[in-house]
Amino acid sequence: MKDFLRALELQRWDDHRFYHHSRVNQTLHFISAVSFLIAYSLVFVEPVKAALIGWLVSMVTRQSGHFFFEPLGFDEENQVSNEYKEAVKVGYNLKRKVVLLSIWAFIPVALWINPAFFGLFEAHSEIGGFIDHLGILWLALGVAGLLFRTVHLFFIRDVQTGLVWLSKILTDPYHDIKLYHKAPLLLLRDLRARQAV
Repeated sequence: MKDFLRALELQRWDDHRFYHHSRVNQTLHFISAVSFLIAYSLVFVEPVKAALIGWLVSMVTRQSGHFFFEPLGFDEENQVSNEYKEAVKVGYNLKRKVVLLSIWAFIPVALWINPAFFGLFEAHSEIGGFIDHLGILWLALGVAGLLFRTVHLFFIRDVQTGLVWLSKILTDPYHDIKLYHKAPLLLLRDLRARQAV
């Protein structure tokens, strides 16, 4: 158990120090974490709403922070290249995220073109049915994405690394709130200080 917790701490530390420099990204992660907790609370009673919140609010804010507000060049603070960070990233690095987010964006297009989604559903006839089916598909994508990378890590690393990563991902919202709860106020302070200059 000590090895598991130590590995979890290391994955969290690498994630924080390599990918959360920007105060804007930290603020977006705080917003994402709060919305993920809302999604968690709904997943067993309103799974469609949980999936929509998870993907449209939580994932959009979280991944926007990574793609638009974090430096993608040389990491001066840690003295490592972006290539190095991407290579040591245990979970979804930016290239893997592009694949996952492309699938996410393709699903509503495919569902709109094929309302029965290749026979999986009875074809929807109104927007409510489309949204219900979309939520179910996005929820399935989230679960599949977690399980795929976990099992993938079993083979390319080891079982413990996969299970540690899965634990990290599922508990990231709690950890992100603990780490970044002050980020929105600090971001406002930074913005006011810039305006005062």
